[in-house]
Amino acid sequence: MDAKVIILLIWGLLLNVYCYAQQTKNPKDQKPNFIFIVADDLGYGDLGFTGSHQIKTPNIDRLAYEGTSFTNGYVSSPVCSPSRAGFLTGRNQVSFGHDNNIDGSQLGFDPDFLGLPLSEKTIADRLKPMGYICGLVGKWHLGDKPQFHPLKRGFDEFWGYTGGGHNYFNSEPDGEGYLSPIECNYKSPAPITYLTDDKGKECVDFIRRHKNEPFFLFASFNAPHSPMQATEKDLALFSHIKDEKRRIYCAMVHRLDINVGRIIEAIKEEGLAENTLIAFISDNGGPRGNASVNAPFNGQKGILLEGGVRVPFILNWKGVVPSGKIYAHPVTSLDFAPTFVETAGGRVSKEDKMDGVNLIPYINGEKLGVPHQELKWRFTISAAIRDGDWKLVRLPDRLPMLYNLKNDISEQQNVALKNIEITRDLLKKLGKWDVEQPHPVFLEGAIWKGLQLEEYDKDYLLVQPK
Repeated sequence: MDAKVIILLIWGLLLNVYCYAQQTKNPKDQKPNFIFIVADDLGYGDLGFTGSHQIKTPNIDRLAYEGTSFTNGYVSSPVCSPSRAGFLTGRNQVSFGHDNNIDGSQLGFDPDFLGLPLSEKTIADRLKPMGYICGLVGKWHLGDKPQFHPLKRGFDEFWGYTGGGHNYFNSEPDGEGYLSPIECNYKSPAPITYLTDDKGKECVDFIRRHKNEPFFLFASFNAPHSPMQATEKDLALFSHIKDEKRRIYCAMVHRLDINVGRIIEAIKEEGLAENTLIAFISDNGGPRGNASVNAPFNGQKGILLEGGVRVPFILNWKGVVPSGKIYAHPVTSLDFAPTFVETAGGRVSKEDKMDGVNLIPYINGEKLGVPHQELKWRFTISAAIRDGDWKLVRLPDRLPMLYNLKNDISEQQNVALKNIEITRDLLKKLGKWDVEQPHPVFLEGAIWKGLQLEEYDKDYLLVQPK
């Protein structure tokens, strides 16, 4: 037989063996997968495991009950874009000037800086060189200009939109804002059916296509962010709720839960449960405008009371993350980046200047102490610090507000004047940190400052509606 024919036959045989090995490779032999599920404007109290009487969320509850839930889980900002800038980098976003929400370029600022600063590395930037395929399904909201696009920030695949929200039923070929077309770099996207369902479908598709290689999936839902739109089928389930906006909201959260369930089932069906870390949070607290409930916490999206920054917070990984555990020490969404990177076998160094920590050793009991003694926030007109059980909020038009969260979880008793030394100490810590931060690289419209200030004086529902 001709030598060239023999060589070709050998190469063909080797190729077939390689392909078979890839198809039959045991997922447990791979690096762990990561699925980061983020809800948008979800009220803390609007899930079954956080106490809702009106909305049944069996799938999200399952993540919590079969994993570890964090009763003191925080995000680093009370609004969408800076919160995302924080949890995708593991760095408090004010340390690189991403204090504000993206809301158009203001006078005096360079529009080319209206997005996540290019100096910062995302989770995808860090995992991709480690052999991970990184996908984003859904909302980006970290800059519309080409230099900020997710495909230039470590993601290999993107199905979604770069803005802060989207219509749930429609898009237009030349549409803008909430009617912008869905972007996709690996296929021609089908017309929208119901956006939450479409995102769930794309997440499942990503999992199935990449089941034989380590992956990071950022499942970035926009439910229950406005516009308030739900399917007739889901609305019928909540017809007993008189308030129309609340009825729509409940239906939207119900549909979100169904699609979280689809992701969980895809992981189970593909035999990936023992090799996949799933995280779930909301990007900030629920706003009054979508009829969400943050009970028992006071406040809402956009302000630094607990209702704006304390969120549902879950880690789930069969056989690794403790099942049914409730972790009570304060943690932050800034912890996700170092948790993912170090769990993947990477190293987080001092030069990375991450403000988060790897949570796995803490919840497994391998590391003693607390992940964070202090947490700090700065957002437009406001700043806050939590130190142990004490929390101080600083605003421009009043004396500081001090709460003991151990005794006053709903922040109803301002005890600043009764604890002058504690107030003075926390103000000093907060002020020192504040002045060390750089200027914001962009600002949102000035109108929001007054609106946010007004929200501190409003009454919020502190008990669950029946």
